[in-house]
Amino acid sequence: MNHSVWLYIMVMALVSYLLRVLPLTLIRKQIKNRFIKSLLFYLPYVTLSVMTVPAIFSISENPVCGIAALIAAGIIAWITSNLFLSACVACITVFIIGMF
Repeated sequence: MNHSVWLYIMVMALVSYLLRVLPLTLIRKQIKNRFIKSLLFYLPYVTLSVMTVPAIFSISENPVCGIAALIAAGIIAWITSNLFLSACVACITVFIIGMF
């Protein structure tokens, strides 16, 4: 099958555009349903987690490094609420445990 890359790019662009424009055109008034409001509030966090967690476990050849980094970063994030510090601790944890 010899498909053009431009066709794939156009389909991807169209789908991305429609996913952003359709909610703006279909929903014109304020959302009052508590379930939908909470769903829309937490959706970015869930999406970020779904993309990040598999990458954490496959960060190195040893999955123990990823698990330890997740735990260390989670503890630091819980205590300090500092994203940069949590990322630094996770990287240092992977580096230290990966040495053994």
